[in-house]
Amino acid sequence: MLWVVLGLGSAFFAALVAIFGKLGLKGVDTVLATTIRTLVMAAFFVILSLSLRKFGDFQAGTTKTWIYIILSGLAGALSYVCYFWALKIGPTSGVAALDRTSVVFVLVLSALFLAEGITWKTGLGAILVAAGAFLFVLK
Repeated sequence: MLWVVLGLGSAFFAALVAIFGKLGLKGVDTVLATTIRTLVMAAFFVILSLSLRKFGDFQAGTTKTWIYIILSGLAGALSYVCYFWALKIGPTSGVAALDRTSVVFVLVLSALFLAEGITWKTGLGAILVAAGAFLFVLK
């Protein structure tokens, strides 16, 4: 059940990203804001990895593993460029709700590429997430 606590922690901190991001974007370019945010995250993770002595694990990954991690980083960067840009010009709750539709994309993409099944529960959940996001965006 630790994954549930960590998942809720992720959701809470993601909410703070939206609130702090919206407050910080007043008068600042979204790409610059994303760059500063990324530098702060990079510094945090370098310090964390050094303090936990994780750089010794660097050889554990294969070339294929590192390519996927790099692609994940690029996808995350593109996600945050879109997210901060949307936050700057749109309502925080609507942008955050649309961002959470990533769950729907994950469900479909994991079924296609990871052979993870879609059950009636996960399918219904995806429909409800999409419908909820739509309601947040509706004027």
